[in-house]
Amino acid sequence: MTTAILLIAHGSRLDSANRDLDWLAESLAQRRPDDQVRTAYLEIAEPDIQTAGTQCVEQGADRVLLVPFFLSPGRHATRHLAEHRDRLANRFPDVHWELKPPLGRHDNLVQVIEDRVDGPGVA
Repeated sequence: MTTAILLIAHGSRLDSANRDLDWLAESLAQRRPDDQVRTAYLEIAEPDIQTAGTQCVEQGADRVLLVPFFLSPGRHATRHLAEHRDRLANRFPDVHWELKPPLGRHDNLVQVIEDRVDGPGVA
């Protein structure tokens, strides 16, 4: 089974904000060389979710994990991403599409916050 990991952020008009997702994807790809790692945006930035999901399939993925780069399980991370997953699943029924939970309540996130609290501030 060929797995693609589709990291999904909201999207911003600020290119620098969108580049954070690219950094994350590149870092994850180095740790998971057997998986495709791609980025997509819910709105504003590109590629959009449908385009990136299609690219995963075109590159041979038969399992696509949609991973929200969202903190909380709000409407975007639950309902809207589920709608995108369902559209892709209808379009590509032979591919397994799985929506993962947002970052939210994870012990490692507490450590990240502590690192930020103890680290330098932003000028």
